Amino acid sequence: MIEPRIGIIGGSGLYHIEGLTKQKWVTVTTPFGKPSDRFLTGELSGRPVVFLPRHGRGHRILPGELNHRANLWAMKKLGAAWLMSISAVGSLQARYQPCDIVLPNQFVDRTKKSWEHTFFGSGIVAHIAFADPICEELRQRLLQTCRALGARVHDGGSYVNMEGPAFSTRAESMTHHNLGYDVIGMTNLGEAKCAREAEIAYATIAMVTDYDCWKVDEAHVTVEMVIANLQRNAAQAKEIVRRVLPQIPLEPGCSCHRALENAILTDRKLWPAKTRTRLRPILEKYFRRKT
Repeated sequence: MIEPRIGIIGGSGLYHIEGLTKQKWVTVTTPFGKPSDRFLTGELSGRPVVFLPRHGRGHRILPGELNHRANLWAMKKLGAAWLMSISAVGSLQARYQPCDIVLPNQFVDRTKKSWEHTFFGSGIVAHIAFADPICEELRQRLLQTCRALGARVHDGGSYVNMEGPAFSTRAESMTHHNLGYDVIGMTNLGEAKCAREAEIAYATIAMVTDYDCWKVDEAHVTVEMVIANLQRNAAQAKEIVRRVLPQIPLEPGCSCHRALENAILTDRKLWPAKTRTRLRPILEKYFRRKT
């Protein structure tokens, strides 16, 4: 059997992973349209990996333009069973300082794009369990790796996913701060939902770049601020990834890898051939199961 790959998605300021051997940029055509970029496959820390620059090399794609279905379908097609997402976020609480790392375990959806965050429909109905949207096994491995490296890391938190591309108004930022949410970003919810449907274990490495704009004694967020702090953290993020890779199991075995077992409502005999073909990488292991 081919060893499953470990996926890495790099956010703003992280468009390449150094140190990969057997590097190859791969183009994947998907039934959901174009992914963000080509995929870089190779080996890192002795494990097969696949890397995707979320916004494309050169940062060409707005958060609201991201095609999460295409990105995650391609990750599945390329054999990714785990996925680490490196993302820039704003802090919504004083305890999360710029250049800190937060490992969220929850999401709050402030988007209007639910239909773009699912593979299902067109004759096949599925409802995944999403109470715990992050793979806890992968998150704990990231947490222990961050601590071993001496990183300033926070265990858990709620990630508010807004659409952008503008940053928050002060009223929005104050609302999220007063509600006790932890960090805010523009990208990870769609990834997490599609990863769960694709039975890929997913975790976020949230790199704090700013205080959004709720904290009136700090300068409000700017692109320059985000990029400057991301560049300070980029080397640390890459080292975290390198260190955690050998700790990830060789074979899928957590509940994330069985997310569809009890999620599909449509009788398999009624699955439309076109939808079944489109979802082959995701549903193939269920094709021959009894109804």
